[in-house]
This record gives sequence, structure tokens and C-alpha cells, in this order.
Amino acid sequence: MTAKASLDRKRGRSGRFLLLRVAPVLALLGQSPASAEVLPGKARVMTAAEVYLIFRDKTWKWENGAGRMEDEGRLFKACAQSETGATWAEGRWSVNDRGQLCLKAVWHSQGAVAKDKTCFSHRIAGRTVYQKREPAGDWYVFRHAKPAIDDEFKRLVDEDLVGARLPAIRELVKKQTKSATHSVRPQAEANELGGVQ
Repeated sequence: MTAKASLDRKRGRSGRFLLLRVAPVLALLGQSPASAEVLPGKARVMTAAEVYLIFRDKTWKWENGAGRMEDEGRLFKACAQSETGATWAEGRWSVNDRGQLCLKAVWHSQGAVAKDKTCFSHRIAGRTVYQKREPAGDWYVFRHAKPAIDDEFKRLVDEDLVGARLPAIRELVKKQTKSATHSVRPQAEANELGGVQ
């Protein structure tokens, strides 16, 4: 096997491994409330300034973690812990006049690293804000005109729930990676009768 074929094979394996390790956390970014809404015809695209005011210096709480959008430097950082292990990310967040919030980060998990960009579009009708994950999410009410207890908007908090936890999560991912590396056994050799020793 050539060195290039070996490298391609390793990349393919690590790519599948990475997808299995990071996908659950990336899915958290795309979770939307169960009830999809029909976007009213009078809904307009939110400006970058309107979207910015919603997310600046906020932590978006998820089921197993959180993502923090710092105003200074537009830094984005996140961490999560689930049954598949710990994951953390660092990158940037941005808004635009198409009503989008985009989170562009490098995600780290046990022995894997992946770049990801996740965007959410926002529309407003009256005081009701609608959101959907791009490109194929469904519109849902992000914030009702009279905020409801189950609005996704309520998951945005001022407190930084990521910064203090990030060093410990990084260390945990590093330990998980070392543990996984040391737990791989060499492949068994076949004996002269074709059996494995």
C-alpha cells in the first residue's frame, strides 16, 4: 500500500470517527422546538443590528452544554458532555443583514477535530421572532411577542456558562484521547493454519 493510499484510508476512518464523535454536539446547535410554524407573510428579515442585540454577550444553553457568544472580538466558545464523551469548540460568531447568526468554530472531541459553520436565519413579525437552522431547518417561534416559558429565547442567558468549564473539558478530552490511544491493541497475526493467535 502506498503512503498516499494509507493516508487517505486513515483520513476516511478518522472522518467517520469524527462524525460519530462531534455529530451529537453539532445536532444540539440545530435542535428546534417540536412545533414547526408557518412563517407569516408579513414577517421581515431582521437586520444585523437586531440579531446582534439578541445574541451579544449571551450563553445559549443546550441540553448537555452551552455556547457563549462574546461581544469583544466576536469570540464563540462552547463545551458539551454526553454519553459519547466531552466536546469543546472555539471560533467566531457573526451576523449579517440577511438576518443570520453564524457560528464558525473548530470542534474537538476524543482524538478528532472538525471545522463547522452553523447558521440560523431570523425573521420578525410584530414582536414575534422566528428562527430556523440553515439550510433546511423549519421555521419556529424563537420568541413570542409575549415571551412564553418554552421559548428558545429563554435559553439565552447573560452568565458565561462556558468560560470556567472550558479548561476542564479540554483536559477531559485530552485524557479521553490518551486513553483511547493506549487502549488500541495490535492486530493479531494469523498462524500457519490460518488461525488467529
